[in-house]
Amino acid sequence: MSATATVRPEEVGLSSDRLARVSTWMRTQIEAKRAAGIVTLVSRRGKTAFFDVAGQADIARARPMAADAIFRIYSMTKPLTSVAIMMLYEQARFQLDDPISRFIPAFANQRVYVGGSRGKMETIPASREITFRDLLNHTSGLTYGFMEATPVDGYYRANKIDFQTQETTLKELVEKAAGAPLLAHPGTRWNYSIATDVLGYLVEVISGVPFEKFLKERVIDALGLVDTDFHVPEPKHARFTANYAPDGKGGLQMIDDPAQSRYLRPRTVNSGGGGLVSTAMDYARFCKFMLNKGEVDGKRLLGRKTVELMTANHLNGDMGDMGTPRFSETTYEGIGFGLGFSVMINPAKAQILGTPGEYAWGGAASTAFWCDPVEDMFVVFLTQLMPSSTHPFRRELRVLTYQSIAE
Repeated sequence: MSATATVRPEEVGLSSDRLARVSTWMRTQIEAKRAAGIVTLVSRRGKTAFFDVAGQADIARARPMAADAIFRIYSMTKPLTSVAIMMLYEQARFQLDDPISRFIPAFANQRVYVGGSRGKMETIPASREITFRDLLNHTSGLTYGFMEATPVDGYYRANKIDFQTQETTLKELVEKAAGAPLLAHPGTRWNYSIATDVLGYLVEVISGVPFEKFLKERVIDALGLVDTDFHVPEPKHARFTANYAPDGKGGLQMIDDPAQSRYLRPRTVNSGGGGLVSTAMDYARFCKFMLNKGEVDGKRLLGRKTVELMTANHLNGDMGDMGTPRFSETTYEGIGFGLGFSVMINPAKAQILGTPGEYAWGGAASTAFWCDPVEDMFVVFLTQLMPSSTHPFRRELRVLTYQSIAE
């Protein structure tokens, strides 16, 4: 069943027979050509009970998936950036309700899109300024160009406000973003956005240290994440996975060749919202740090009360109440948002197995993780398939892992 399981599932209250369903499911996805390769890790009570690998890291080169394969984790970068900014919060460098214009003056006097025609956007003054909490819980009124849902998204595309592709500077991109109209008044709507990229720049401004240096030294290296970075260094190139999309014929097509990817070299813009690569073991260590309330192996980066605040729901209701009933392939009825993480409020309303207080997020290439403090359990799921809405991997895996709890 398992590539590197360290304890029998029964030792931590899980069923081996029931967990074996995860392995069967993984291989079913590969055989059906829904994914090229998958790595899944399940931990409970501080011990890895399931760690399995299936499929290929690179179909064209017939390279099998490996336990230490390196993946683009995209938005699973956001929780690490959120930890970085909250480390500065713990130094009383800002308050959550402070306007971000205190550190980035370009964000003063924001305007909100209210309509328009013939390519002209009508705007009104924002009811209040964007705060740190608005950025952390995605109620800032910012958006993403790839959403392609409103003229504001179009403005982002036209002005190349894209932290994944641009080779300017973090400062230049953030200040360009500050010139765009907001999609909604700050604090009124949940809308996924470049907010965490802005937080990355705020880490840089407040600390006086380049964002990528702060994140690497103070978070990634401090936690002992040995394969997590904004690029894949040359000695690790052979471990880097290919990224895929459906080919429209029931198969997969490569959309990022691991031998030619932009991830093979450092970049000038390092995205706090989606720029990292990582492995299952590294991300499991991050989850362990979170479940341990800010500490791992004697190394404390955040206080217990800070982690509790980050993983509480900060929305007025759930995401459905805040204007987002669905995101990717997942319903957001019954699910709120904290400071960098989605937060389960009501599993019955969300219509999925889970526990109130469990927190999670995923990435654009169908990766996912969730941490459940009540069950003392976390799951890390890594694959490379875009868009993440292609198949309900995350929802299916949630059922498969939770149904394995035997005590």
